[in-house]
Amino acid sequence: MRDRTVVHRLYDAFRAGDGQAMEDCYAPGATFRDPVFELHGSRRIGAMWKMLLAGGSDLEVEVTDITSDGSTGSAHWEARYTFATGRPVHNVIDAAFRLEDDLIVEHVDRFGFWRWSRQALGPTGVLLGWSPVVRNRVRRQAGRSLDRSLGDG
Repeated sequence: MRDRTVVHRLYDAFRAGDGQAMEDCYAPGATFRDPVFELHGSRRIGAMWKMLLAGGSDLEVEVTDITSDGSTGSAHWEARYTFATGRPVHNVIDAAFRLEDDLIVEHVDRFGFWRWSRQALGPTGVLLGWSPVVRNRVRRQAGRSLDRSLGDG
């Protein structure tokens, strides 16, 4: 059954910097959610990955513990990169997937937003990274960047 490997294909494409191959792992009506993004549709999800790949010239991705039973999957991955602020980030993520017909239909990435914000935003993240105000500001900025990359903004 091929859908047992779609999670592997996603992360192989991520490590190769191939955003289109990542997009191709998602069903047209797929959903993606993490502390920053909540996306619907493979086009928007693919655009997010392409945007992140384009912005991270020093991006390093390490993936471990990939599992899949054909209908669900999971992975643990870590990303190291320099954020737009010039600050180094080491993000530790646990991913969960729901799979159908060899495609990802639901993808949820979990990571500590406050931990991430302390690294990415520096003093602002240390003092306020736990607050909804900072999280919502980061979400709005990321959403605007994604819309621009899609030509929607």
